Amino acid sequence: MRLSLLLACSLLAACTGAVRVAPAAADTTTTTFIVVRHAEKVDASRDPDLSPAGRARAQALAESLEGRELVAIHATEFKRTGQTVAPTASAHALPVGTYASTQAAAEFAAHLKAAHPRGIVLIAGHSNTVPGIVAALCNCETAPMADHEYDRLSSIRVDADGRARLDVTRYGAASPTP
Repeated sequence: MRLSLLLACSLLAACTGAVRVAPAAADTTTTTFIVVRHAEKVDASRDPDLSPAGRARAQALAESLEGRELVAIHATEFKRTGQTVAPTASAHALPVGTYASTQAAAEFAAHLKAAHPRGIVLIAGHSNTVPGIVAALCNCETAPMADHEYDRLSSIRVDADGRARLDVTRYGAASPTP
């Protein structure tokens, strides 16, 4: 009897280790737009690179999107937005589409919705453009973004009927200043 019990437990343990949980199927009826501001920059010049803290935040963004099936990534013409999404683009083997930082938010949102009827789309912008893009995508009010705010992640989920839901979270952590 003990031998049978031991054998049954061994078989159960072996089966448990072999079980693989398949990732959830991608939702093909919605589009999720994830909008972030570029990460921390080295200085206040017109087109600076990311600082070490900014590179760490860009990596944190990529890690937060691991396992998600992105279909597109967009960034403005400035280095800091492209560098913010670069680790994510690399991890997902996606090109980064460029959009003009001066493009009207409503026009850009309409383009995004038409170009991406389903899937997950990452967009990087600036403190003065992200709130407008988010508001245009969700048709809702959004808070202004302070110049020192780099960790806001706005996720707009648009269902098949065009109804949008906005969720705002924080991501990454700035490195402590020396």
